[in-house]
Amino acid sequence: MRPVQRLLRIFVFSAGFILFCSGLAKLISATGSDGFLETKDPIIGMQFRYLFLAAGIVEFLTALLSFFGKCLDVKAMCIGCLATSFLIYRISLILIGYHKPCHCLGNLTTAIHVAPNLADLIMKCILVYLLFGSYISLYCLWRQRNAMPSVSVAAPSQNAIAK
Repeated sequence: MRPVQRLLRIFVFSAGFILFCSGLAKLISATGSDGFLETKDPIIGMQFRYLFLAAGIVEFLTALLSFFGKCLDVKAMCIGCLATSFLIYRISLILIGYHKPCHCLGNLTTAIHVAPNLADLIMKCILVYLLFGSYISLYCLWRQRNAMPSVSVAAPSQNAIAK
C-alpha cells in the first residue's frame, strides 16, 4: 500500500471514530430531559431533540460507512458532504447573529464537566479537521486516478482479421 493511501485510510478511520462518538453523544442527549431539547433550533426550526436524533443517526451511519465501506472515494465524499453541511449550519448561525456556543454534543458537555465554550472550540477544530481532511483526501484520490496511464484498446489490425 502506498504511503498516501495509508494516510487516507488513517484519516477516514479517525473521522469515522470522531463521527461515531459525536453521533452517539447526540443520540444519548436526545433521550435526556434537559429543557433546551424542547426549544427550537434557530436555523432548522425543529426541536433540538429531533435535530439531535436526525444528526446523530446521520453521523452514526457515516461512521459505519467509514469503518466498513469498500470504496475510499465514497467514504471521503460522505465525510466531506457531512462536514460541509456542518460548516453551512455554522455559517448560518453567524449570519443570523446567533453567538452562543453550539450544542453540538447536547448535554454531554455538562455531564463530563466541560465548559460550553471549550466544547464549542473543540467542535470547531474537529470541523476544520473533517473539512480539510476530506477535501485533501478527495484531491489526492483524484490526482492518483488521473496520474495512472490510461489503457487504450487498439483496433485489431487487418492481418489479425484476415486470419
